[in-house]
Amino acid sequence: QVQLVESGGGLVQPGGSLRLSCAASGSINAMGWYRQAPGKERELVALITIGSSTNYADSVKGRFTISRDTAKNTVYLQMNSLKPEDTAVYYCYARARNYLGYWGQGTQVTISS
Repeated sequence: QVQLVESGGGLVQPGGSLRLSCAASGSINAMGWYRQAPGKERELVALITIGSSTNYADSVKGRFTISRDTAKNTVYLQMNSLKPEDTAVYYCYARARNYLGYWGQGTQVTISS
């Protein structure tokens, strides 16, 4: 069983920055972030594998950076140049070594002036 603990959401003005963190228990081979805006489907934001391969949504490339601290089993999402359309609930995702997926509880990110 994998447990995920997220932190770092909040309210920020357009153009601002936020950093999300997610700490996982258990053996993980990939971690990442998804988001879900009101009335929309959940979508991938960024993913990083145990080999440090990364994958980003086109809408966040060049603005968001995903990284991980393997020793702490923690993934970070640095979000810069935030836009109102980035407003959503952000969910941490972890794929265990047995390929089961796990979700965090979600953290609200609101971009507004």
